Amino acid sequence: MSGVEPGTAPVQVAALDGSPAPRVGLLIVSHDGARWLPTVIDGIRAQQRPADRVVAVDTTSRDGSDALLEDAFGTVLTVPGGTGYPAAVREGLARLDDVDWVWMLHDDSTPHPEALARLLAQAAARPDAAVLGPKLREWPSLRRLLELGVTISGTGRRETGLERGEYDQGQHDEVRRVLAVNTAGMLVRRDVLDQLGGFDDQLPVFGNDLDFGWRAAAAGHTTLVVPDAVVFHAEAAHRGIRRTPLTGRHTHYQERRAALYTLLANSRGRWLPLQILRLGFGTLLRMLGFLLVRQVGQALDELAALVSVVGSPGQLLAARRARRGRSGRAGGAGGEVRGLLAPWWLPYRHGLDLLTDLADAATSQAADVAERRRLAAAERDPASFAAKRVQAQAADDELPDDSGFVVRFLTNPIEVLLTLVVLASLIGARAAFGSVAGGGLAPAPAGAGDWWSTYLASWHPLGLGTPVPAPPYLLPLALLASLLGGSAGLAVSVVLVGAVPVGLWGAWRFLRVVGRLVSPQGMPRWLLLWGAVTYALVPVTSGAYGDGRLGPVVAAALLPWLAHAALGFAEPEADRRWRAAFRAGLLLSVVTSVTPTAWFFAVVLGAVVTGLALRIVPGAIADRSAWGPPATAIALPVLLLLPWWLPALRHRAAEGLLLDAGRPPAPAPHGLDLLAGRIGDVGAPTWLGVLLAVAALAALLPRTSRIPVLVCWIAASLAAVVALVLSWVTLDLPAVSVAPGTSFLVVALQGAFVVAAVLGAQALVPLLDPTPARRGPQAPAWARTAAAVVAGVVALVPLVGLGWFVIGPDNRLGDGVDSGIPAYMEQAVDRGRVPGVLVLRGSVEDGLRFDVRRGDGVRLGDDEILDQTRVDQSFEDAVRTLVSRPSPASVAELAREGISYIVLAAPADGDVAATLDATGGLAQASAEDRRTRAWQIQRGVAEGDLTGHRSWLRLLLLLVQGAALVVVAVQCGPTRRGASGPGDADPALDPALDPALAPALDPALGRRGRRIR
Repeated sequence: MSGVEPGTAPVQVAALDGSPAPRVGLLIVSHDGARWLPTVIDGIRAQQRPADRVVAVDTTSRDGSDALLEDAFGTVLTVPGGTGYPAAVREGLARLDDVDWVWMLHDDSTPHPEALARLLAQAAARPDAAVLGPKLREWPSLRRLLELGVTISGTGRRETGLERGEYDQGQHDEVRRVLAVNTAGMLVRRDVLDQLGGFDDQLPVFGNDLDFGWRAAAAGHTTLVVPDAVVFHAEAAHRGIRRTPLTGRHTHYQERRAALYTLLANSRGRWLPLQILRLGFGTLLRMLGFLLVRQVGQALDELAALVSVVGSPGQLLAARRARRGRSGRAGGAGGEVRGLLAPWWLPYRHGLDLLTDLADAATSQAADVAERRRLAAAERDPASFAAKRVQAQAADDELPDDSGFVVRFLTNPIEVLLTLVVLASLIGARAAFGSVAGGGLAPAPAGAGDWWSTYLASWHPLGLGTPVPAPPYLLPLALLASLLGGSAGLAVSVVLVGAVPVGLWGAWRFLRVVGRLVSPQGMPRWLLLWGAVTYALVPVTSGAYGDGRLGPVVAAALLPWLAHAALGFAEPEADRRWRAAFRAGLLLSVVTSVTPTAWFFAVVLGAVVTGLALRIVPGAIADRSAWGPPATAIALPVLLLLPWWLPALRHRAAEGLLLDAGRPPAPAPHGLDLLAGRIGDVGAPTWLGVLLAVAALAALLPRTSRIPVLVCWIAASLAAVVALVLSWVTLDLPAVSVAPGTSFLVVALQGAFVVAAVLGAQALVPLLDPTPARRGPQAPAWARTAAAVVAGVVALVPLVGLGWFVIGPDNRLGDGVDSGIPAYMEQAVDRGRVPGVLVLRGSVEDGLRFDVRRGDGVRLGDDEILDQTRVDQSFEDAVRTLVSRPSPASVAELAREGISYIVLAAPADGDVAATLDATGGLAQASAEDRRTRAWQIQRGVAEGDLTGHRSWLRLLLLLVQGAALVVVAVQCGPTRRGASGPGDADPALDPALDPALAPALDPALGRRGRRIR
């Protein structure tokens, strides 16, 4: 092989037309490239047309790269380690002042022996070409294409026009004009390089080739890609194989910053503001995508890159002025540049392709999973429906392709029954369609904005004004309403209508996993159907649904999903256990927001289960990933609900930490109601719940399922104990004394009963099997008869419950909420600096209660705030004086507080009414209900100033909650396991280190093993 020694006379090689060959200087920049340099040096020495001069620049490598270069080419120019590629090139060019062309190589790019000759031949054939680049193929695969010229899209994506991992088969072997070529193998005229000022120092690692090509095109120069010239590139910096002081761990930041800078520095001026907005919005979308796959670092790199570019307008404007000056001197070609950029629609095509790929992958994965489950079910149970389908397919007795889905559905009884159950639940929930209010459910506000303002505010214009925090469930409701177009009423309807289907789905998934605890074959699908339907109907049969109790309805729908997530604590991989912790913690936070006692029950249950587990496996306490996930799941609601419980303690509203969502007082089940799962007086017949409890008790009899059933009974016992303890507690609200909310404990108790009954029934399935071989000789006739009777009786529970729901039980969802205030008063006032209505309820004998109403009545979320607000003592004294010893002074005091009307709600106490009739300053007002009395304060009514102070603590807590929600949501998502590069090649397979790959770099071989002619 011929080479060029520094200081020797250059070798003159004749060009194609016989004229003297141009002088070529080779410039190679290295940084810790010792693993590739031996192969690169061999490639340079093997060039059929060697370079006339070779200059090597090393950026203070620590792996001996400088010694390798010095041995090969003589003196090496050493620059500091933080020197960027543009500055390193500039230092090398200072020693290449007598060449016509500059050929650039990286320390991880090795050229084919004919690479430089092919580039120079095309330069001679195309005198207009100022920049030429080779075909880049992947190193070490050697066959996959990397680049044949590059361009950039409007979103900053580097576009190559190649498919991911595309093999080189000569399909792109035509010389064509491109926007830019990679600096790994770039051949550029020296005068053009000087005219354009070299590479931009603002692009120290990535993107300098695109920027240079854009500037060259704008200056009227031509850039060509020459596919006959081949260079193999390892892309070490891009793939993260090595780190440099300039990239560190943030390679993605440098790449994204380079793309944004290139776009904004070279785009046309009139489109610059729109381009900045587009890139900002695109950055948010890209951040969201990275967060969904738990790539938090890359999401932050996206934001940092945008801030770095846009936050330095001086640098950006200076770069734009410099480009305008150079393109103006060369007679710029803006139209030609636009033709070289990626089409405007290409980013949208990429997005559509991504969605299509995701849909195809999800569909294929779902089909594969379904097929594997079908085969596994057929292997476990040869008499099952899945086995019959497999046998039919094996015998070529398949169903017609054109009606496969319909026939499969209609011939699968479980799927048909599930569909019928969902349809029946929708029919039963017909009362929830449209505007819903009644029982414990207050009317929804006009839109999601009302919920947002209530939740975010630190002071609420309710009553006389209050700093009591909004209930935490307003946040998920506001999010749901926003997704539904801002309709708060629709959000409530969706929650009520979807409660049974969501609970059904979650219970099916949970029971399917739990069934494997008893038998490796799993649980029969008909038993899954029974258990899932029985549990899904718990909020309906308990009476919570009919009474408008949003708390137990939501808790019942989400509890099986929470339990399913908690099963992840037993995963063998620590990463999966931690992911399960965040999922369980997020779900527990939502459940706690509507039924706060769920968190206290989770603490008790978690402590008992963890204690038992550590007693069984004492060494597990040393493994943080064993006890850490359940502890994290229990601790997360404390963090995520911080804007609720901390202000509640500050403003003496701690009673709300034990109250369920909805209008108090809520039903307080105890005794038989607790055992039968009844909340209120609008539930299904009590004997249905008792029958379920008896079935759960009978589940203790089979030995094979006794241990998991005992676990269910432990959970049920803990729920009963917590309910017993709470029954001794009385919460003294400002207006009334109530019992703590225990509806979640009812749901948990019923859930434990369902799981226990299903596990016990699973153990009895062999007794009912008609196949003697599978039933076994140990099953006597009386046992089979008893099992059949129990199964028949227990089957009544979901059938009767569903029928009762469909027929239309008595419920209060359509009753509305009677505020006791005449309609014209509600229409005449509004919240804020407006008059209010003093509402008196009760009698002198039983006691009088009062509250202040403003606006169009109390809306969902307002009840909890008002009922926990302590009235100012002076105002309470004024009201007491008004109903006992009224005087003009007491009326004037009310007027100063912005009270315009006084209403004595039905049934009005005659003594109080007579007293107010005789009070000066009050005039009788009309009321629709004759049992209601009303008065209007005649004069001196002030506009009550209800605008309280803004709490910076509230703002801080909301920011903490928002950040925590983002982190938790990211941790809940799947882990992205990305490939190392376009071809998913293993960068450790380096030909320079692995002799087995050396034949692939045979200088005489081109693509697909053919000789290059």
